[in-house]
Amino acid sequence: MPINVLIRIALLGAVSATLFIFEGLAPRPVPWMKLGLGNIPVVAVLFIYGPLAALIVCCLKLILGGLVGGLVAGPTFVISIGGTCVSWCVMSLCYRIRLVDLSPIGISIWGACAHQVTQLAIAYVFVGQYAIFSLFPIALLTATITGMLIGFLVCWVLGLLNFVQKS
Repeated sequence: MPINVLIRIALLGAVSATLFIFEGLAPRPVPWMKLGLGNIPVVAVLFIYGPLAALIVCCLKLILGGLVGGLVAGPTFVISIGGTCVSWCVMSLCYRIRLVDLSPIGISIWGACAHQVTQLAIAYVFVGQYAIFSLFPIALLTATITGMLIGFLVCWVLGLLNFVQKS
């Protein structure tokens, strides 16, 4: 990868971590529900530079966000790592395997749903109660809504970046 691409990826990783940190400070309607604003740069990088670059942004978001937010080595961090890894895998597969040509909105929805399902599965390991799976329908509903919102924002960002590159 050329150095200018690495610098852009690092910058977008820092933006992702910053959004992740500030979103963690905002009040939430439900304890586990976040919009996932830190995923805007991840999905944008997936479409601009590909899956490997998106993985780098994911890692930067987790490491920087975990260190600054004080979440490293706690159960929340483990759940976040699992959700992020599975979400990245699903989004990368959706991006690479073009059975249906998905927009950033579709890929973001798939990633959000994968993230929620994985978080519930890992939370089950910590809690040990099957009752946690009763949250499954509401988790998928919120994931679909937030995934759609993040996808729309990614489309907007990609349009802005395209405009800047043409100027």
